[in-house]
Amino acid sequence: MAAKQEYARIFYQIEILIISLLIRQRNWEYEPLSLTSYSSDENLLKINTKVDRLGRSEYAFSMTLDWNYDVDKDTMVEADVYHCSSGDEDDYKMMPWSIPKQPFFEYLNGFYKDAFIKNVGHCSNMVQFEGDFVPPWPRNVYKLDKCVASGEGLPDIAPEGFFKLEYKMTGQVDWGFTLIVKVSPKVI
Repeated sequence: MAAKQEYARIFYQIEILIISLLIRQRNWEYEPLSLTSYSSDENLLKINTKVDRLGRSEYAFSMTLDWNYDVDKDTMVEADVYHCSSGDEDDYKMMPWSIPKQPFFEYLNGFYKDAFIKNVGHCSNMVQFEGDFVPPWPRNVYKLDKCVASGEGLPDIAPEGFFKLEYKMTGQVDWGFTLIVKVSPKVI
C-alpha cells in the first residue's frame, strides 16, 4: 500500500511540474497579415518588406534593409503596439507594450538584444553582440529571411484579436514599418 501511495505522490508531482511548465509558455500564436514600410530617403535607407506563405497555414515575414547612413546620438527609435478584436482600423487601442522613444544605442542594449534578436537572430544577418553594443552601427544590407518569431521576450499572455506594431526610426532618415498580425489561442 505504501508503494502505491509513493507512486501516486510521484505521479502527482510530475503532473504539477508539467502543468507549471505549460503555464509558463506563451499561450498565443500569430499569423502575420501585412507588413508595410516607408523611408524618407531611400539613398540612405531602403527597406523592403513582405509576408511569406510557407505552407497551408504557415506564414513568416521577410525584410531587407539597405543601410547606408551612420547612426548618431540624434537617431531615435520608438514602437507602438495596438490591439482590436475586429481588425477594423478605427477599433485599434494602444497597448502598454510600446517601446518609448529612446536613443538608438539605448534601444540596442534593451529591447533589440532582449527580444528582437532572440526572435529573428536565427533567420537574419542582423548584428548580434554580448554585453553592451559598441558603436558604430555597421552600414550593410541586412536581411531577415522568412522569419517566424518564437515570441521570446514578449508577453506570455496576449488577448485574441488583431495587433498592429508601428516601428519608427527618426534622425538623418525617417523610416519604419507596420506589422499587422492576428493572434489566437495556442493549441497545446
